[in-house]
Amino acid sequence: MRAHFVPDDLWQRVAPLLPPAPERRRRHPGRLRVSDRAALAGVLYVLRTGVAWRDVPAETVGCSGVTAWRRLRDWTEVGVWPRLHAALLSELRRAGLLDLDGCAADGSHIRALKRGDHVGPSPVDRARPGSKHHLIVDRHGTPLAATLTGGNCHDVTQLLPLLDVNPPIRGFRGRPRHEPRRLYADRGDDFDKYRRLLWTRGIRPVIARRGVAHGPGLGKVRWVVERTFAWLHQFKRLRIRYERRADLHHGLLDLACSLICLRRLQQTHRPLGQ
Repeated sequence: MRAHFVPDDLWQRVAPLLPPAPERRRRHPGRLRVSDRAALAGVLYVLRTGVAWRDVPAETVGCSGVTAWRRLRDWTEVGVWPRLHAALLSELRRAGLLDLDGCAADGSHIRALKRGDHVGPSPVDRARPGSKHHLIVDRHGTPLAATLTGGNCHDVTQLLPLLDVNPPIRGFRGRPRHEPRRLYADRGDDFDKYRRLLWTRGIRPVIARRGVAHGPGLGKVRWVVERTFAWLHQFKRLRIRYERRADLHHGLLDLACSLICLRRLQQTHRPLGQ
């Protein structure tokens, strides 16, 4: 395994969240278990390059693709990635790098090459099977929560689910932050019903109106969510959905959000001259 696949700062945050390895049998112990760090390197290799699991170079990564997939399955089922994401968000808030007063939400279509949960005809891809990433970010574009739906799901239906899965963000004493004060969205989410639902949760909806000429000024604050989608799609495994199981694709999506949060921490704390 090459160290650059799993940097030390990432491993120090992931290792405490992983479940303990099963005890090795004393009689007929079999092959030695691949280390969790090597398995994580295999998962990150697939996430970044988009190769098939069977094509993971074991001699380079230190782990076969099948082992990496199994470890991804096990870690996803016990909820490792949401806890990692929540811990990194708390670090960002403690460092004063989160602005939760104004958040933006949007969705992005991806093609799905296999059947499975959360797959539907995409209205922007000639009704081909597709899925949709829904994202809510803070004012700086830091991903706070993500959901996965079928390609025919309307963006507005995920406004409240995004707020529900948004983790309580700690970092300071007192009650953790859970919801923004303002939520920005485009005119595709222009429904008075959802405006009322947001008001009942104490959130001010700032949503463009349909039939109004472009230029309401929301682009000054909403562009960050589009940039975050561009960051996510730099992870090639997220450009097209290959996983039949929706939970595994969502796990990779949460892991990518965590890597973006970690990158923001690294860039902020990097010494001058580096």
